[in-house]
Amino acid sequence: MKNYSRQREEIIKVIESLYSHPTAEEIYMIVKAKDPSVSRSTVYRNLGLLAQNNIINKITMLDRPDRYDYIRKEKQDHNHAICIKCGKVFDFEYDFEYEKLKKIISEQTGVEISKKGIAIEGICDSCKNK
Repeated sequence: MKNYSRQREEIIKVIESLYSHPTAEEIYMIVKAKDPSVSRSTVYRNLGLLAQNNIINKITMLDRPDRYDYIRKEKQDHNHAICIKCGKVFDFEYDFEYEKLKKIISEQTGVEISKKGIAIEGICDSCKNK
């Protein structure tokens, strides 16, 4: 991204410091506490730019707010397990044969895969124990 923005840097720092895959609103609340002048629209707009420029990963949730993940060099290719009860997102690593998987998916659906990573849904331990 061409233009430096102090607020954008703060947004990146917040996402990078959290491993909880926060929502846009959670990010906004943390940034707002540090910089009361930041607006909700600034945070949301910058999240879009950061995701578009592959600095963060937007995890699209079907029935809940989207979540965000900082793209760490050491864990660039990782997958997500999503709890269908509470919406928490967990990282997991597994060595899928992506090229083979992409080919199978493309043959069966006609969809060309543009992003590496798998999202699997289930129920987390906390929700199972409630």
